Amino acid sequence: MIAFFPETVERIYSNGLYVYISRISRTFLGKIPFSVGDVIYGLLIIYLLIQLWKTRKSWRLQWKNNFLKIINVLSVVYFLFHFLWAFNYYRVPLFEKMSIQREYSDEDLFRFTEKLIAKTNEIHFKITNNKNLKVSVPYSQDSIFKMTQNGYDNLGNQYTFFKYEISSRKKSLFSLPLTYMGFGGYLNPFTNEAQVNDKIPMVGFPMTINHEMAHQMGFASESECNFIGFLASVKNDDLYFQYSAYQYALRYCLNNIGMKSESKFEHYKNKINPGIIENYKESEAFWKSYDTIIDKGFHAFYDQFLKMNQQKDGLESYSKYVDLLINYYKSCEL
Repeated sequence: MIAFFPETVERIYSNGLYVYISRISRTFLGKIPFSVGDVIYGLLIIYLLIQLWKTRKSWRLQWKNNFLKIINVLSVVYFLFHFLWAFNYYRVPLFEKMSIQREYSDEDLFRFTEKLIAKTNEIHFKITNNKNLKVSVPYSQDSIFKMTQNGYDNLGNQYTFFKYEISSRKKSLFSLPLTYMGFGGYLNPFTNEAQVNDKIPMVGFPMTINHEMAHQMGFASESECNFIGFLASVKNDDLYFQYSAYQYALRYCLNNIGMKSESKFEHYKNKINPGIIENYKESEAFWKSYDTIIDKGFHAFYDQFLKMNQQKDGLESYSKYVDLLINYYKSCEL
C-alpha cells in the first residue's frame, strides 16, 4: 500500500525520520574500526545453530510452537529492516527527483559509449602513460575510505541531496564468504555500516564503496546507487577514483551493446586502450576463481529479494543505471 505514496515516503521517512536514524547509527558506530553489524550477524548465526541443536529432538513434537517462534522473530526482523532503512525502497525515483528521462535509443547508447571510451582512454593514459599497461591502484584500502569523502563533498556542492556526512565505512569481516557469494559489498540496514569486500580487485574498490555510501544516504535502488557512486567517483579530484567509475560504466555499456549487436561490440572494444582490457581480464579472472554453485544460489535469492522490494528487474537493475547515465549526460559534459 505504501508503494502508492512515494511523495509521502520521501517527505516523512527518507528526508525526515531516516535522516535521524542514519545519523545516530553512524555517529555511534562509525568510529569503531571493525564491522559491528558483521559481529552481530556472526553471533546470531552461532546462537541459531546452538538453538537448532538443542531443539533437534523436540521439533516433531513441538513443531507448532517452534514455527510460531520463528514467525515472531522474522516479524520483528522484517519490521526493523523497514523501519531502519528499507522504507527507502518506496521513495520518489531518482529519475523524477532529477528530472532525467527514462528511455534512450540505440543511437543514444552508441554515442554515449563513444564518448565514454574516449574519456576512459584519456584517464587511463594520464595514469599509466602507456596504452598497454593496466592500472594498479597505489593506495591502501583505508586510504581509499578516507578519500571517498572528497568526491561526495564535490557532488554535494552541486546537489544538496547527495551531501554525505558522518562516515561509517568498513571492510567486511565476511569478505571471503561475500566473494564466494559474488558480492563486492553491502549495506547493513540494521547498523547503517557501508561494508566492502576487501578481497575485490583494487581498481573497483573506490566505485564499490561509493555505491554503498549512496545506500547509506537512503537510496535503495541498485541502479540509482550505481549512478550516484559514479558521480561521486568522477567528481573526486583523484584520477584513480575517476578511472574506477569510467571503466565500470564502460563495461556496462559494452555489455548492453553486446546484447544488441556483436559486430558493434567488437567495433567499440577495439577502440579501448589494451591496458583497460587487461583490467577487465584481471577482474574477470578474480571472480571466475571463486565461481561456484554458491554464488549462483545467492544471486538467485538476491534477484528475488530485489523483485520483492520495488526493483522489478532484479539483479538486472544494477545495469539500469546506464539509462540514468545516458540521459543525464545528454545535457552535461562527460
